Amino acid sequence: MRPDTMATIIDRLTARLAPLRFAPPVHSVYNPLTYAREAHLAYAARYAGEGREVLLLGMNPGPWGMAQTGIPFGDVEMVTRWLDIRAAVGQPARPHPKRPIEGFACRRGEVSGQRLWGWAKSRFGTPERFFGRFWVANYCPLVFMEESGRNRTPDKLPPAEREPLLAACDAALAETVALFKPRRVVGVGAFAAQQAAKALAHLNLPVGRIAHPSPANPKANAGWADLIEKELAAMGVVLG
Repeated sequence: MRPDTMATIIDRLTARLAPLRFAPPVHSVYNPLTYAREAHLAYAARYAGEGREVLLLGMNPGPWGMAQTGIPFGDVEMVTRWLDIRAAVGQPARPHPKRPIEGFACRRGEVSGQRLWGWAKSRFGTPERFFGRFWVANYCPLVFMEESGRNRTPDKLPPAEREPLLAACDAALAETVALFKPRRVVGVGAFAAQQAAKALAHLNLPVGRIAHPSPANPKANAGWADLIEKELAAMGVVLG
């Protein structure tokens, strides 16, 4: 897959998102597709391809994951040591003083990314084997920071702000599916699964759901890898 095709999708999405405005309690909005564009395109250039069996779809970037590295669920250690991606990372338009962007120098781990990529490494061994069957993306590329520094997820935005955001993300998801041609989409968590089902309702494409690996999810803390393998198997995704 040519990386400039992914570049077209992310640049089109960024253009759709640029006019949107978010009122307090949102203080800062980060778009890693802009300031970490180089890393995101390196991810696509190395691992993207058509005909993947499963598109795993997260909700939006975590402050210590994709917000830092530009890679979905992008815990720094997993991205550098397993995915073998390193790139220059700039700064968001309005950095939050309590949520600095340190890029690949960030020393704080992202648990969700450690769990997701750690499972992929344990199950498949190499990135090439994993990406031969899967692709990992986020539905919404934006990070919303409240004045306190607290992360605010897209589903918590008021309808007047949420609806145009979701419309832009729906369009980008449909374009991503057209590009990758996955045989099914699996939302990582309820929100991503719900939005995928709505955005892709016009397609004859199965949409499923697995548990989110966040430490805020009690089920994930009880053994996320075992749990999602059972959930994937129930959908017909045989890992071997």
